[in-house]
Amino acid sequence: MTTRRAWLSAGGAFLLILAAIAAPRAQTLQRGIYTSVLDKDGKPVAGMTAADFVVREDNVAREVLRVEPATQPMQIALLVDNSQRSSPNIRDIREACDAFIKGVTGAGMKNEVAVIAVAERPTLHVDYTADQAKLLKGAALFPQPGSGAYMLDGFYETSRAFKKREAPRPVIVAIATNGPELSNRYRDQVIGAIKDANASLHIVMVGAPPTDFTSNEGRERAYIFEEGPGQTGGRYDNVLAPTGLPQRLAQVAEELTHQYLVTYARPQSLIPPERVKITGKRDDLVVRGQPVKVSK
Repeated sequence: MTTRRAWLSAGGAFLLILAAIAAPRAQTLQRGIYTSVLDKDGKPVAGMTAADFVVREDNVAREVLRVEPATQPMQIALLVDNSQRSSPNIRDIREACDAFIKGVTGAGMKNEVAVIAVAERPTLHVDYTADQAKLLKGAALFPQPGSGAYMLDGFYETSRAFKKREAPRPVIVAIATNGPELSNRYRDQVIGAIKDANASLHIVMVGAPPTDFTSNEGRERAYIFEEGPGQTGGRYDNVLAPTGLPQRLAQVAEELTHQYLVTYARPQSLIPPERVKITGKRDDLVVRGQPVKVSK
C-alpha cells in the first residue's frame, strides 16, 4: 500500500511538471512610444538607448525592449489661424508655415503634410502630400476679415479623419492667435478624439496665452491648449514676438524629425492602461512621448 501511494504521488508530481511545461507562457504585447528627447536649448539629443528611458503604465514599470530612430513617415496636419486677429502677424505666420514645411519635407523625407485654415470653419487648402512646392504655395494664406477661429473644430475633425484613414503616425501642429474661438466643442470630446487617433498635438501661439475665460468656447480652448499637448506627447509654446514664429516652427520640425521609437513590453490584459508615461533617467533632458501600437 505504501509503495502504491508513493508511486501515485510521484506520478502525480510528474504529471504536474508536464502540465507546467506544456502550459503556454503568459503572452506579452509590444507597444511603442514616439519620443522626443531635447536638451536645455531645445535641441534633439542623439545616441539614446533603452537604458536611458523609464516607461510606466498606470504607475507600473514596464521593460523597455529597444530604442531606434523613428523612421515611419508622419501624416502632419498644419492648422493655421487666419482669422481677423491674425492680420497684424500674417507675414510672420506665412514665414513660420514655410519654415515648418521645409523642415519636414524634401531631402528624401516621405512625410505628408496638409494645410488647414481655421477662419470661419476648418478649410482644407492643401490635402496631404509630400510635394514641398505645392505645400509652400498653399500655405500663403490671407486673413479673413470679420472672422473668428474654429481651431477646436479643426482639432476634432482632423483627428476623426486620422482615425478613419488609420494614419500610422499622425501629428497635429497648430499656429494659433488670441482672437475669439467660436467652436462649440468640449475638452473631453476634443482631447478624446486626438488620443483615439493616436495623434500628438503641438501648439505654437502668437502672443500671450488664451485670455478669454468669460465664454464657454474660450474656457474650453484655454483648457485644451494647456492640457492637450501634455496628454498626447506634444508641446505648447507661446511666442510673444511674432518675428520669432519662423524660428519656433523650425524648432518644432526639427524635434519631430529627430524622434525615437521606444518599444516596451506589457502583459496582455482585457483592461488597457489608463495612462502611459515615458520619462528619462537624466534630469537635464526633456522627454515626452506619444504611445502607439507596434507590430509584435
